[in-house]
Amino acid sequence: MRLIDPTNTNIDQSKTRAPKLADLTGLTIGLLSNGKANADHLIRMTAEKLIKRHGGSFTKIIYKPHASEISPTELLTNLVPECDYLITAAGD
Repeated sequence: MRLIDPTNTNIDQSKTRAPKLADLTGLTIGLLSNGKANADHLIRMTAEKLIKRHGGSFTKIIYKPHASEISPTELLTNLVPECDYLITAAGD
């Protein structure tokens, strides 16, 4: 899969996905919400289902500053040490 950001003015858009996790057992899930209605409920329910199946825990929900914009690099960089993988939700 090749991801392209149409708003990026940088010509080099060679992005790669993170490697697939071999196992989710006991891992900590990072939660990122866009802050819209029902996003928190959706993301928490999803995390709870993953934990029921694989064990582990989840972080407190982190919010993007604006629902329609990409997450700031600093927000994601600060979340990385707290979790093993991240799920995100958009509500409405």
